[in-house]
Amino acid sequence: MIKSNANKIIVLTIGVLLVVFLMWASTIFGLTKVTTQTLVNSIYHFDGSNEHIIIQQARIPRALIAAAVGGSLAIAGAIMQGLTNNPLASPSLFGVNAGASFLVVVGISFLGFTSSGSFTWLAFAGAAVSSIIVYVLGSMGRDGITPIKITLAGAAIAALFSSLTQGILTLNESALDQVLFWLAGSVQGRDLDVLIGVLPYLILGWLASIFIGKQMNVLTMGEDIAKGLGQKTLLIKIVGAIIVVLLAGGSVAIAGPIGFIGIVIPHISRWFVGIDYRWIIPYSGLLGAMLLLMADIAARYIIIPAEVPVGVMTAFIGVPFFIYIARRGINE
Repeated sequence: MIKSNANKIIVLTIGVLLVVFLMWASTIFGLTKVTTQTLVNSIYHFDGSNEHIIIQQARIPRALIAAAVGGSLAIAGAIMQGLTNNPLASPSLFGVNAGASFLVVVGISFLGFTSSGSFTWLAFAGAAVSSIIVYVLGSMGRDGITPIKITLAGAAIAALFSSLTQGILTLNESALDQVLFWLAGSVQGRDLDVLIGVLPYLILGWLASIFIGKQMNVLTMGEDIAKGLGQKTLLIKIVGAIIVVLLAGGSVAIAGPIGFIGIVIPHISRWFVGIDYRWIIPYSGLLGAMLLLMADIAARYIIIPAEVPVGVMTAFIGVPFFIYIARRGINE
């Protein structure tokens, strides 16, 4: 674990450089390999060639989207784990991604929505509804909210929305054709306009998460202690929930329901910086961006010339880690 703040800043800076490097790698590597010089020329001297079109319309948007979505999901997971005091909390496991996906599919199947802007608002609404339901179910009972109850509530809601989504798509083959690859979680083929439409909400979520870090530290001491120290715990929980909806809902609107980043990355961040959320949040953002960029690059080479959806790649990484965290929690 890194102890001094100076070293944490140094490692954070290195992390920024690694994200930039991986974004460069994402634009270079793939079925059509290009050089750095070609990348530079496509930016400053675009000539309409096939390589320049691939870089401008596919590779650069893909790298930017992977970094933004990966960082957003990781931050959302870190905040959820802090709010619920649950090491298994994440947007995918607590049904937030499933709720967002469900409303997007409903919009496509029954309301005829096709624009990225409509997907954004549907995803936000679905994420918000799912979060509220899980919180209410997890809070029922005399002992209030507990990690086990909210985990079970999240798993139940995630299963419910996933089942409803599959049921709708079974009855609507045309909608299935539109969203099948999106539902697997992918940054391939996404237009830059999709990211630009959601980016203001993601930036708002990123900034708010940085400012809430100190309050998260107090809240994790326990709600009674936090109230004794004068913290308005309900307000902090509401703000945290809004951040999760913005980041998770925005990510689903862009790339579909990509799982496990929100559970894996916060634990890795704690390994680096301990339990201080003022550092966990920025580290989670950078590490999440790195993970999704690396997973997306690897996904291009598994079944060449086709590609594996990046959501499948993150599942391969996340499932063993989830089992490890669950077993450790049981043993403790």
